Amino acid sequence: MPATDLSPSTTRPQQPTLFIPHGGGPCFFMDWPQTWDHMAAFLRGLGNTLPQKPDAIVVVSGHWEEQAVTVTSSPAPELIYDYYGFPPHTYTLQYPAPGSPDVARHIRTLLQNAGIANAADEQRGLDHGVFIPFILAFPHADIPVVELSLQMALDPAEHLAIGAALAPLRAQNVLIVGTGLSYHNLRHFMNGSPVTDQPAQAFDAWLTATACAPPPERNLRLTQWAQAPGARLCHPREEHLLPLMIAAGAAGQDKGQQIYSDIVLGKALSGYRFG
Repeated sequence: MPATDLSPSTTRPQQPTLFIPHGGGPCFFMDWPQTWDHMAAFLRGLGNTLPQKPDAIVVVSGHWEEQAVTVTSSPAPELIYDYYGFPPHTYTLQYPAPGSPDVARHIRTLLQNAGIANAADEQRGLDHGVFIPFILAFPHADIPVVELSLQMALDPAEHLAIGAALAPLRAQNVLIVGTGLSYHNLRHFMNGSPVTDQPAQAFDAWLTATACAPPPERNLRLTQWAQAPGARLCHPREEHLLPLMIAAGAAGQDKGQQIYSDIVLGKALSGYRFG
């Protein structure tokens, strides 16, 4: 494929940054009537909300952690079916989006300039936190996709800084997407337990107020997310929340807005857009 043009555009608006839900495993391709329908409809309409078709997508999911922030650099990333116990057809899903070594190199330069340790991985493919929602959101699989890992220490301030380092990509028509879940206590979620329904609503309200707050307040509150109502009940481990920190960090001074709101299996879930 031709090299990706990473020169800033003076004629097109910059891309927003997004934090979107990726569901549970291959949920959109299972016979779970109504449970995931609203989320699926949101994802299917996502591309139409962008100012223009991106030249590339940089995506962070809750399913990849490395000691140093790492980017996929394969020109043709394979898929990683990192879910277990689902029907055979869910392991034949395809998403043949190209990668972009050019974008991967540019990301590494931006991170290096910000003093953030980083690496490239030419062998790693796209995990299900990427290809499952992208099959719906970008179904033609014709936009180059580069995945970025979380940093293994899971420090929210570090992930805000990673996002800030990536912010110049937005003016180069590169879409920055964090995928995860704003609620991720699987023990209570997947068995339908009502124990955390109310804490999930309290945390969701706090998270939405935080994402929509003025940027300096937003970023400070995000570094203190564990102090929010119901925080650790909703996120015993924060890997599915941290992609939001990267999206918020890359937003700069752009305010956030809630673009998805739902109750799934009794738990409140949200998605956000910045810019």
